[in-house]
Amino acid sequence: MTSKPVDKLTSAEAAKELDRLAREIAQHDRRYHADDAPTISDAEYDALRLRNAAIEDRFALLVRPDSPSHRIGARASEKFTKVIHARPMLSLDNAFSDEEVGEFLGRVRRFLGLKEDEEIAVTAEPKIDGLSASLRYEKGVLVQGATRGDGQEGEDITPNLRTISDIPLRLKGKPPAVLEVRGEVYMTHKAFEALNKRQAKDGKPVYANPRNSAAGSVRQLDPSITASRTLNFFAYTWGEISEMPSRTQWGMLEKFRDLGFAVNPLVKRCETLDQILKFYRDIESKRAKLGYDIDGVVYKVDRLDLQERLGFVSRSPRWAIAHKFPAEQAETVLEDIEIQVGRTGKLAPVARLKPVTVGGVVVRNATLHNEDEIARLDARIGDTVVIQRAGDVIPQILKVLVDKRPRGSKPYKFPDKCPVCGSHAVREVDEKTGKQDVDRRCTGGLICDAQTVERLKYFVARDGFDIEGLGGTMIELFHDKGLLKEPADIFALTEKPEKVSKVLAEHRAALSEERRAAEGKEPVKTKAKKEDREDKVVENLTAAIEHRRTIPLDRLINALGIRHVGETTARLIARQYRTLAAFLKGMKAENAREELESLEGIGGIVAEAICDFFDEKHNVKALDRLLAWLDVTAMAAPAKSSPVSGKTVVFTGTLEKMTRQEAKARAEALGAKVSGSVSVKTDIVVAGPGAGSKLAEAKKHNVEVLDEDSWLKLIAG
Repeated sequence: MTSKPVDKLTSAEAAKELDRLAREIAQHDRRYHADDAPTISDAEYDALRLRNAAIEDRFALLVRPDSPSHRIGARASEKFTKVIHARPMLSLDNAFSDEEVGEFLGRVRRFLGLKEDEEIAVTAEPKIDGLSASLRYEKGVLVQGATRGDGQEGEDITPNLRTISDIPLRLKGKPPAVLEVRGEVYMTHKAFEALNKRQAKDGKPVYANPRNSAAGSVRQLDPSITASRTLNFFAYTWGEISEMPSRTQWGMLEKFRDLGFAVNPLVKRCETLDQILKFYRDIESKRAKLGYDIDGVVYKVDRLDLQERLGFVSRSPRWAIAHKFPAEQAETVLEDIEIQVGRTGKLAPVARLKPVTVGGVVVRNATLHNEDEIARLDARIGDTVVIQRAGDVIPQILKVLVDKRPRGSKPYKFPDKCPVCGSHAVREVDEKTGKQDVDRRCTGGLICDAQTVERLKYFVARDGFDIEGLGGTMIELFHDKGLLKEPADIFALTEKPEKVSKVLAEHRAALSEERRAAEGKEPVKTKAKKEDREDKVVENLTAAIEHRRTIPLDRLINALGIRHVGETTARLIARQYRTLAAFLKGMKAENAREELESLEGIGGIVAEAICDFFDEKHNVKALDRLLAWLDVTAMAAPAKSSPVSGKTVVFTGTLEKMTRQEAKARAEALGAKVSGSVSVKTDIVVAGPGAGSKLAEAKKHNVEVLDEDSWLKLIAG
């Protein structure tokens, strides 16, 4: 059939032709890249792409989301926009031994109330060492691709992901109306070597390992750079989906294959612990010959109904675990021990090492944990040490090779004064246990610049306010110049553009002089001039700060830097109090500690730390000054509306239809607060056989009491 000339096509004909070409070219891409069985010549393939490009050039408004032209790069974007994941992209807990894998299966059985000898089928697959990405398809067409980010919020890198041949622009068969497919972008060893050869030839820096090169490639502002590099993608899970095509993990992977995705061919379904560990050993033995990097094996409970029952704990699913490969080790020299002061005043020793490559990564620093660890190792400056690195875990010193110790070395003396402010550094004693804390902390508090700066860095970090462009270097610079002392000062920067611009200009001029001095050139005695670049930086920084004046309650709580309070705990607290007003009122209440301790996942130590924070007047005043700049949004109500949303529930006695752990998880998923004790604020007590004092307390306070069947009937409605 003779194709109609492009200049003779009507708009309707062009749209129909672009649809045909997109489908046909995608089919040939799969045959060439995935099946290694092309059915047309290169010239015929090129002709199809040229016709597609010509039509798009004439009918620019008809360019499709699944256009083949995206494979060779699109117009560069100025910056990545944020993407809120419809369902969080969670991380996995790790296991480092066979015993821990057995414990994982045991936890699953106990949670589900299964017998110890009852088998649990899992899918087992190699853990790819790449960059996680999420692909959203609507009516079978790729509409958005994003990075994992912090799990809640990622970056829109759609144009870059469209250039990867393993990622279909249009799905085969009959996909769900909405489908988010998630997987790993990676680079093979062969592609990595070729890329580094090109980099070296062009006088550009080479990459340390395939993972870094893959991550760097998909985060290019110019998609044509991504397109010039050979990247691959394995699909292994999903996010939002309008309808489930299978009831098992294994069936979902089969569906992914049918839709046109690459799924790791080594994936296997295992039914016993012996089968699981045999698979792990097999993959470990093949690791070096796979042609791409893996750092372990992932196990997932196969049945999706069991996955739903198991749910999640903190930021990880209860139904999956990563069995990591043994850590890699190397020898090097301990050149120095540097003491860093953290935001809580902790004196953290960092080992400065003679650079050494471990597992394809150049390591220069390692953690020494605390002074007890230094004493245990008897680590001395100049010692030859064995370091260990496992995946993304911070390298640590495993042992000292005493036989290689230089003569005249002296034991390291840990400082008892803060290296930053000179205040005493002490090891606290736990009043309850009488044991000394392993960490030494500066007593300088707010007079210690290290703590001030580190607290501000934590405040603007990704899990906190996530203010783009306000990194550690800029925090230190503004602090040194007196512009930043507390969080409220960050927002006050928006009203001081001239001062900020002047500081940046002076900093740039100082750096320029440093470079001239390093090159042996004479200093140029000219006054620092404010240039357009400073104005642009200030403009962008102001916009980024203004953007974060509206902040969710959980992010605000996490950003405050309260000791023992991280992202997960902050979210628990925010779910309990929902609004800023309720949270502040709760922290002022006489029973604040009791209320906090009643929350599942928060113990006495955490509750005490939170109350200590709010007992300090200077903290409350600093928070008040900060809140004057902010609009704090309430924690969203649970996604599911249920008869128990917002109610406080206590479980007591023996439950026969589900385990206590599962009952709590289901109640919380429906928006209920599960408490460990009964009070006048308790709404429902679920009492099974053997209920004792809690049942008596419920009757005393006239709290509604339900048996297990009544409870299940209530939440089913």
